[in-house]
Amino acid sequence: MKNPLYIIIGAYGSGKSEFSIHLAQSLNVPGSKVVLADMDVVNPYFRSRDVREEFAALGIEVIAPEGPYKHADLPMISPRIKGAIENPDLTVILDVGGDPAGCRTLGRFVDPITTRGYEMLFVVNTFRPFTSNKDEILQMQANLEFASKLKITEYVCNNNLMEHTTPEVVAQGIAILEVCSRSTGLPFRRYLVLDSYADIVPDGIGGKERLVMAYTLKKPWEILVMKGI
Repeated sequence: MKNPLYIIIGAYGSGKSEFSIHLAQSLNVPGSKVVLADMDVVNPYFRSRDVREEFAALGIEVIAPEGPYKHADLPMISPRIKGAIENPDLTVILDVGGDPAGCRTLGRFVDPITTRGYEMLFVVNTFRPFTSNKDEILQMQANLEFASKLKITEYVCNNNLMEHTTPEVVAQGIAILEVCSRSTGLPFRRYLVLDSYADIVPDGIGGKERLVMAYTLKKPWEILVMKGI
């Protein structure tokens, strides 16, 4: 039996890398072998490769540039990704760049991806540029699909304004994505909430399922503050 292959995409700042990390952790159950591939060549601030050491301790492999290129902001894709995609014994998550240019990195893997089968989840925050309404979201979807040569299979709402997040903020994104779902026929079942705001944002808004995530990827200046610099 093949294990799942998930492709996580979204516009810049949508939270797709945070969701990729959450998904990898949630799928890391006894008897499984989870691989998270960092294919984000667009965003230098929030990259799933930043949890490589932490994930290694949990038994989750993170595929990303290594050695002197470990922290390089360069458009580098590890050749090991193809091997992971072709291995049905692995549960694979591809964290893909946040715009059509980043999605083009998927092009070289289209054949093994389609042969294996996949779910491509489109993470949307309607408070980010280029995905603020139905027309923008559908245009972004078309651009990402054209660039990747693959089809989105599901919407995921990640509406948040960090400390200004409220149920109304989340509900706005759910309402807009519900319209997109009816227009395209694609499923829309879940919305994301950071654990810091789980007491504020309830489950079941708009009849959708809430997924609570930890805030893992820190901005560079937040890391300096944590270190007392």
